[in-house]
Amino acid sequence: MLDFMDYVQAVFHARTRWDRDNSYASLTTAAHNLLDFDIPHGMRLHVSSLSSSNFATSYTLGAKGVVDGSLSFLYTSLGLSLPHRSSSIHLQNLVLGYKHLSEFEQVSEPRWQDLWRHSKKDERKDTLLYGRLYLPTSTLEALYLRRISPNRIFRLNCVSDGSLPNGGSVLATLQNDFGKYSTEFLYSTDSSLLGFRGLYNFGYDPRRTDAKLSPRPPAHPWDHQGGRLSAGAEAYFSPVNKSAGISTGLRFTTLPVHSGFPYTMTLTLNPLMGNLSSTYAVKAGPDVAFCSRFDFNVYSYESGVVVGVELWQRKQSSLDTMWARSLLRPEWTRAPDDVTGVLKFRIDNQARVGLLWESRLKELLISVGGGFDLRNRERMLGTVGLEVSYSN
Repeated sequence: MLDFMDYVQAVFHARTRWDRDNSYASLTTAAHNLLDFDIPHGMRLHVSSLSSSNFATSYTLGAKGVVDGSLSFLYTSLGLSLPHRSSSIHLQNLVLGYKHLSEFEQVSEPRWQDLWRHSKKDERKDTLLYGRLYLPTSTLEALYLRRISPNRIFRLNCVSDGSLPNGGSVLATLQNDFGKYSTEFLYSTDSSLLGFRGLYNFGYDPRRTDAKLSPRPPAHPWDHQGGRLSAGAEAYFSPVNKSAGISTGLRFTTLPVHSGFPYTMTLTLNPLMGNLSSTYAVKAGPDVAFCSRFDFNVYSYESGVVVGVELWQRKQSSLDTMWARSLLRPEWTRAPDDVTGVLKFRIDNQARVGLLWESRLKELLISVGGGFDLRNRERMLGTVGLEVSYSN
């Protein structure tokens, strides 16, 4: 479950109309959300507040052998009017589940003019500042985020910790999103790392003002109007360590106009390390999603398989609502305010099991889960924990 500060950052991206899914770094988001969910470790309490539309605070207290915690502060120049009470935030906005990709938007559309003006003097360049202090280690984490233009965003991540080389590191990222393709340039002070990422989407080009999507679903899902095929790659180089890396990947995902079940397929390859990974995620119904991932190394011949499922719990529906859901597509019948909880489950070929339940209990948001090793008879129960969140 997203913590309160991540939730505010997600709203900031949405209000400034930045598509975080159109990036090579987000190529496997659907499988990651369903298979790589975090399991709470120990007891943890989050208390957050949105004191104004521009300022938010959050406090965390945890206990896993030793007592620890953190203090967080966030400021944004863009006034955010959003549900901030833990009793009013929709669980679907906090739980990372199957990710639906939306259609591209044209920057020239009229609704963009409310956020961006033609005159550079008056052009909005919204900014977000975030800081978090971890106790008792005194580790400091900071984020500077600035929307430079409708197609560009700048991100600066900083970490200050005495245990790190040189006392910390800084990561600068410049992202460009033109719909048809996106690019990303990275620099890290850690080993002077230089990086580049790129993603290209086949088919529809949102930069063309005459490109109009047909309101009718296409006959075949591989048509660009029913799905989107994307190809991307990343490369990085460190002149200090004389090391380099490269990876490439493909993704096909259905769009809202697709008449069948939504699904996403990905294939990624790291040629230097010899790692090959393929995933398949499907939204099999309004309240259930399945995912599988197969990993293989061409050098060592080692392989791994992980499967997972996501089940949503809703309030009791009337017979008319249940009949409507049986006839219409899941995206058209989902009501965000009737979700009461979600159960996530995964298991791999090593018999390691992960279980997570996220729900709401009156004014509180609850996350409880555990990790199990079915092959270890002496110590089958591994990680287990409970997280409680409250915001006002």
